[in-house]
Amino acid sequence: MLTRGFVGSLCLLVGGVLTAVLPRSAWLAGQPEVVHLRATGVGSVLVVVGLVVLTVEWLSLCRHAAASRGDAVAEAVGLVRHATLVWCAPLVVAPPLFSLDGWAYAAQGMLWHLGISPYEHGPGVLQGPVVEAVDPRWLFTPTPYGPVPVVLGALAAGLTGNPWILVVAHRAFALSGLALLAWAVPRLASWTGVNPALASALVLASPLVLVHGVGGLHNDLLMVGLMAAALVVAAERGWWAGALVGGLAAGVKVPGGLVCIAVALLSLPAAATLAQRFRRLAAVGVVAGGLLLVLGALTGLGLGWLHGLSVPAHLVTPYTLTARLDASLGAPGVVRALGTVVSAAAVVAVAWRWRTGDRAGAVGAVALMTSVAVLLGPVVQPWYLLWAVPFVAVLPLGARLRRVRARPVRSPRRARSDPPPSPAPSSGG
Repeated sequence: MLTRGFVGSLCLLVGGVLTAVLPRSAWLAGQPEVVHLRATGVGSVLVVVGLVVLTVEWLSLCRHAAASRGDAVAEAVGLVRHATLVWCAPLVVAPPLFSLDGWAYAAQGMLWHLGISPYEHGPGVLQGPVVEAVDPRWLFTPTPYGPVPVVLGALAAGLTGNPWILVVAHRAFALSGLALLAWAVPRLASWTGVNPALASALVLASPLVLVHGVGGLHNDLLMVGLMAAALVVAAERGWWAGALVGGLAAGVKVPGGLVCIAVALLSLPAAATLAQRFRRLAAVGVVAGGLLLVLGALTGLGLGWLHGLSVPAHLVTPYTLTARLDASLGAPGVVRALGTVVSAAAVVAVAWRWRTGDRAGAVGAVALMTSVAVLLGPVVQPWYLLWAVPFVAVLPLGARLRRVRARPVRSPRRARSDPPPSPAPSSGG
């Protein structure tokens, strides 16, 4: 299982080199053999084979994890983590897969390393290899990401200007989010009564996480790792510590701040009053927001990143439900705006009415808010599913479905009209 999954990832690595956009100056891009193979369909075949193999082995891992009981659960969690490491290994050095965002991350980090604010200028002001593979759509747009990935990218750019090495560095940042999930998900699963090994397998080793989170090196993986860690830290260290970690999550991407609401709810007593909710939410907001202000002041980035938040909304993807409804109804922008309003209403409803003082309830709150944000967002990408997966995976949905299926359903009318059963015939003596 581990070896076959590794081979699947290796196919993705080679297939990515043969199909992905590469900087013109990259050594591999100029090799005659690579140039020849890139002109064929070999790379696409390898990518498909790799995805199929990884998916099959992941399902096998999930079955093994689901069957673990008692002391075997900890061993199964270890196997899941081991499999994740093995399957990730080839992807570490791959070019960005299924997206060009990784090249943009490298260029944005280089901008700040050179003292140019990525919130005021796009990578297009740079020249050389670092911008050769950046998606033209992002060349002259400010970054929509928070100060955390920008500062980390600038630190990496201070060590090298090679875009491929910078991509590997940004992938290391994504892997730190995966490590946080490996630590937090079993704990979240223990809160909800779900098998920690199965939850870990569903999250850590899933093709979604491996291909988009690691292969695509999207900041979303670091963000959601911090979100999951914020819940655990809040439960084990106090709400203020959870608020700090939640602030870091928002400092990667703004949706990460949704976890701060769950941190507040988790830390309150059961059946907290509205006044208690308001005070704790305000306190968590002050701590998380204060951290962002401090980060902005220390790095010199300030709050300029707020100006770039509307950048992704300019893009319409085939995965955006609200945009598709807009097009089908002939009402440009109306459904997208309505989706944003409904998402905001869901967040307010959770803050106002969701149960407090309940760890499992806090996980459910994040699962609901992130799921609604993805479903009704103004723009949706496949890797946005990473926002919700770690929290949905630890919900006891299977147990609830089993209870519903096992519940007998009997028509009241039928119950009244059925005659009483006839007595069993007695044997004569």
